[in-house]
Amino acid sequence: MAEEFIPIAFFIMIGAIVLVPAWLKSKERKEMQATLRSAIEKGQPLPPEVIDSLSKDNIKAPATAARDLRVGVILLAVSLGVALFGYMVSFAEMDAFYPIAGSAAVPGMIGLAFIVLSIFNKNKG
Repeated sequence: MAEEFIPIAFFIMIGAIVLVPAWLKSKERKEMQATLRSAIEKGQPLPPEVIDSLSKDNIKAPATAARDLRVGVILLAVSLGVALFGYMVSFAEMDAFYPIAGSAAVPGMIGLAFIVLSIFNKNKG
């Protein structure tokens, strides 16, 4: 009976990792909106810092060459780590190397794409 709950617990954990932060952020925004609404109803002026912080939450910073290069190097390192893991596993099971090395190619190619983007990125700063 307990063996049946292990896969279910895995999917519940994945759901909790994704849903709980989103729910907490939504709750925080609702509380902030209620606070601002009550302040506006009472006629209190809003400081410019509050308005700036509210508008900055939805704006994504532009991609820079340094950020693209950083992400590319990290993804290449992940790819190398997975490939080394496949190499180590191949000592025990030779047939395991090729599928693991193939899965290591995915983050590696994405990392190379980010590095190429960092070269051609117009926002060098």
